[in-house]
Amino acid sequence: MRHVDKPTPADLGLDAREGSLLRSLATPEQVQEYVTGLPANHEESGATLYSVRSVLRHGKGHCIEGAFVAACALWLQGRPPLVVDMTARGDADHVITVFRRDGYWGAISKTNHAWLRWRDPVYRSLRELIMSYFHEYAYKAHKSLRAYSRAIDMRRFPGTEWITNEDDCWEVGAAIDDARHYPVITPAQARRLRPRDAFEVKIDGIVEYPPGTANRKEAA
Repeated sequence: MRHVDKPTPADLGLDAREGSLLRSLATPEQVQEYVTGLPANHEESGATLYSVRSVLRHGKGHCIEGAFVAACALWLQGRPPLVVDMTARGDADHVITVFRRDGYWGAISKTNHAWLRWRDPVYRSLRELIMSYFHEYAYKAHKSLRAYSRAIDMRRFPGTEWITNEDDCWEVGAAIDDARHYPVITPAQARRLRPRDAFEVKIDGIVEYPPGTANRKEAA
């Protein structure tokens, strides 16, 4: 695979149908619409880490799988394919795809809940963007976000490991986990966090794609 700023689908190993679908997503907003429209991957048969190709084939994805698709689509637009890992205490990590417009940061995000979604490109720094997730990133009453990675350029990984891989992409996932992370709060601040109230916790029960949701999109 050639390392170019604006590759063709063939450069990334994508077939004509896969390339046509991803190249039809011409803006970050359209990429977000596509990954939002993917039913959630509930991993009914065990944990997965699908490549871009596998997400398109299965027509579903969870957060890091959606981040791979979004990063690939942005790369085809000529934007850097950047992802950021957010880590949490007592909660699942979350991976987003980030981009810049007119010098400001925004994010594309695949999530089954309401809170950790798209962010408009209005944030002056990557940390400012990440902090926009802080109060809603929670497990029950506990605000759980604790750290975020630097922006990871997916061009560092061969496309055969995360774009066209026919197997799960565990090695790439591990490398993202191992990237340098930065704390969002101090231990003293963590001890003083106010728990979310009962209404906030209740709203967390609403998901867009309950288990068993039929797939809506197939690319291959």
